[in-house]
Amino acid sequence: MSANINSTTNKHLTITYSSTIIVLNTIRVLASIASFLPLLTLLCFFLTSFMGTSILDALNVRVVGSGDGILVFAHGFGTDQSAWQRILPLFTQHYRIVLYDLVCAGSVNPDYFNFSRYTSLDAYVDDLLNILDTLGVDRCAYVGHSVSAMIGLVASIRRPHLFTKLILIGASPRFLNNEDYHGGFEQAEIHQVFAAMQANYEAWVNGFAPLAVGADVPTAVMEFSRTLFNMRPDITLYVSKTVFNSDLRGILGLVRVPCHIIQTSRDVSVPASVADYLKTHLGGRTTVEVLRTEGHLPHLSAPALLGPALRRALLL
Repeated sequence: MSANINSTTNKHLTITYSSTIIVLNTIRVLASIASFLPLLTLLCFFLTSFMGTSILDALNVRVVGSGDGILVFAHGFGTDQSAWQRILPLFTQHYRIVLYDLVCAGSVNPDYFNFSRYTSLDAYVDDLLNILDTLGVDRCAYVGHSVSAMIGLVASIRRPHLFTKLILIGASPRFLNNEDYHGGFEQAEIHQVFAAMQANYEAWVNGFAPLAVGADVPTAVMEFSRTLFNMRPDITLYVSKTVFNSDLRGILGLVRVPCHIIQTSRDVSVPASVADYLKTHLGGRTTVEVLRTEGHLPHLSAPALLGPALRRALLL
């Protein structure tokens, strides 16, 4: 009987010891996995954010031109990469040009727009850097219009050695006014814009497009209207709220890459004082050029003025 008890006890102790080892090993494995969860989550996120499609295909990335230098053109809100079509011929002989569409553009499958991801400009910065890494770009000049100007600024803070120069067209770190800053809009005005978009998107586009173009160039108004209508209205509204509610003034001093700001003489979206604010607060060498034309989209309305201005900026 004693032998049986001892045998049973030994078996129980062996089972208990084995179970303990299994539990401890399981804890160790779970702890190890937990320590990598942020990385695994991020990896899974990037692998699935475009539903299995590569970012180059999802965002319609193209590389054109035959020069030695690399030049990135990034479009702004409401347009897509076709907005640069009148500018490109001036640069294709001297640069390899990287073009892509923001995920919110109407030319991109709207299913790729993840509302829980694109809550700030950081996700758009991730896309830009991911594109350049995928292409193997380690040095480039960057031209960004409107919101993409700010995307470029944030990207340059993360990876300052990636960019030789930032050319910022119609850039604004903050669209809302406050006591010591004139961004161009009061909060009530912004709410009216959002309400108009929700109430009747077509009517909003028909009113906003000529206002944004500014100059009396019907073809530019038609082109901007076309790309706005290509966007899904709920995405347009969501992105508008993200852009208009962002405030990047606090990070401007962290930018060390040389910047050239291009501003039109009258822009309904960005007052002239904003260019001066950027010049004063950006951390690197910054220059400003004012084009003798009106509107927020000079690449559509005044490419004959903008093109030479871009060439001059690249040589500065």
